[in-house]
Amino acid sequence: MGHAQNLVRISTALDEAVAVLEEFTPGAIESTLKSGGDPLTEADLAVDRILRSILPADDEGWLSEETIDSLDRLSRRRVWIVDPIDGTREFIDGIPQWCVSIGLIEDGQPVAGGIHNPATSERIMGAVGCGVEYTGPHGVLGASTLHEAQVGASRSEVMRGEWDGYGPSGFTVVPMGSVAYKLALVASGRLDATWTRSPKNEWDIAGGAALLAASGGWAALIDGSTPTWNNRDTLVPGFIATTPSLRDEVSALLL
Repeated sequence: MGHAQNLVRISTALDEAVAVLEEFTPGAIESTLKSGGDPLTEADLAVDRILRSILPADDEGWLSEETIDSLDRLSRRRVWIVDPIDGTREFIDGIPQWCVSIGLIEDGQPVAGGIHNPATSERIMGAVGCGVEYTGPHGVLGASTLHEAQVGASRSEVMRGEWDGYGPSGFTVVPMGSVAYKLALVASGRLDATWTRSPKNEWDIAGGAALLAASGGWAALIDGSTPTWNNRDTLVPGFIATTPSLRDEVSALLL
C-alpha cells in the first residue's frame, strides 16, 4: 500500500475522531486519574475506539495510550501508534492546545502521520515522499537563525522554570500543551523548533515524528541519537525537533 493511500486512511480516521469529539465540550468534561496520575476522559476512550476500528488492518500492529498494550505488535512490520487526545489536561481545561495524533511505523521508522486540533481547526498531514500539508489559520515562520526562532515549550516545563536558562540564546519561547501538536507545527513550519528533556511515550511523539520525516526536519532523542519506534519499552527519554535550517544551532545548544 502506497503512502498516498495511508494518508487517505489517516484522514478518514481523523474525520471520524473529530465527529466523535463533537459530542464533548472542552473545558466542561469530567475526568478521572489513571494509575500514573495522568487524566483520562470519556472522550479519550471514545476516540481510541473509533481510531482502532478504522486504522489497523489484520497484519498491522497497534499501540495507543488508551489501549492495553499487546506485545504482538513487536512481530508486526507495520504498526499504528496513536494518542487519541494528546494534551488531555489542556482539553479538560479548555486550552486550545491539544490534538488527535496518528503515526504509522514501518520497520521501526515513521513513514506517515497526521494530527488534528479541533479547537483551532488545524490539520497537518504528511508521509515520506509526499511532503507535509497544513490546513489552518497560521502562516509559515521559517527563521534562518536560532536567535530569530519561535520555539515551542511545554507549558508545565515553563511554569517549573526549566526554560529560564535559555534566555541568552535570544529565541522566543512559546509555551504550549500537546507535544504532538508542537512537533506537527515544527514539521509544517509554524514553529521553528521544540524540545523536551522530560520522558515521553512513543504515542506522544510518533505522529509528529512521521510528519518531521515527511518534511525533512530533524527529529532526534535528547542525546542527539536517531530514535526507533515500536519498542518493547515505549518510554522515550526526551526529544528534539527542528526545521532543517536550525539543526546545527540547536545541536550546539543542547548536545
